Amino acid sequence: MNLTLNIWRQPNADAPGAMHAYAVEGISEDMSFLEMLDVLNEQLNAQGEEPIAFDHDCREGICGTCSLMINGQAHGPEVTTTCQLHMRSFTDGDSITIEPWRAGAFPVVKDLVVDRGAFDRIIQSGGYISANTGSAPEANSVPAPRDKAMRAFNVATCIGCGACVAACPNGSASLFMGAKITHLGELPQGQPERYTRVVDMVAQHDHEGFGGCTNIGECASACPKEIPLDVISQLNKDLRTALKQGK
Repeated sequence: MNLTLNIWRQPNADAPGAMHAYAVEGISEDMSFLEMLDVLNEQLNAQGEEPIAFDHDCREGICGTCSLMINGQAHGPEVTTTCQLHMRSFTDGDSITIEPWRAGAFPVVKDLVVDRGAFDRIIQSGGYISANTGSAPEANSVPAPRDKAMRAFNVATCIGCGACVAACPNGSASLFMGAKITHLGELPQGQPERYTRVVDMVAQHDHEGFGGCTNIGECASACPKEIPLDVISQLNKDLRTALKQGK
C-alpha cells in the first residue's frame, strides 16, 4: 500500500506550524496506524530529517495518549483509539491528513503532541473521595445496587484521551467530566464530596478554556470507549442540585 501523508509539523509551542506532505510505500494493511508512522520516521531518520513527534504508550487502547486527528476525525475512521486503528481501514493511493487535537485547552507541544494537562487539573480539582478505605474491604461490606455499580464501572472506562474535546465543535470536555462525575456519584464512597466535586470540576473546566456543551453529540460518537451522552445529563443534574444547596 502506497500513501501520501499530510502531517502537521510544529517545532515547539511558540513556533508557527504547517502541513508537510510525505510519501510512504509498502505499507501492510495489517500494520497499526502508529506502526505506519514508525515506518515513516525510520525513513526520515535515514534521510537525516527530524522524525515526527507523536504520543503513544501502551499501544493497546488503554492509556489514551495516542491522540491524533485523522482526515478530520478523532482517532480516524473507526470508533477506536489511534493505536488500535489498522491500515486496512485505508486503501492504496489514499491521501491521509494527520493533525494534533485542535482545542484551545490542548496546546500543541510539538508536531502531533498536545499538552492534555488540563484534564489532570480537572481531576485534581474534585476527582477523589475522602473515605479512608484502609486495606481492601470485603466486597459486600459497602452495599451498592447492581445497576449503579455497573453504571459506575462502565463510565469508569473513560481513558481521558480527549477525543470528545477534539470532536466537539465547541471544544467542550463535558463528556470526560460527566464520566468522572457519574463514576464517583453512583457509588456510596463518592457521596461526601458529590456536590462540591461537581462545582469544583466545572469551575476548573471553564478556567482551562474548554467550551460549553450544546448537546451536539459528536463527543459520544467519537469516544473509543463508548461513554454514553447521558453522563452529561447527570453532570448537569448534579450541578443544579449543588447550586440549589449553595455549594
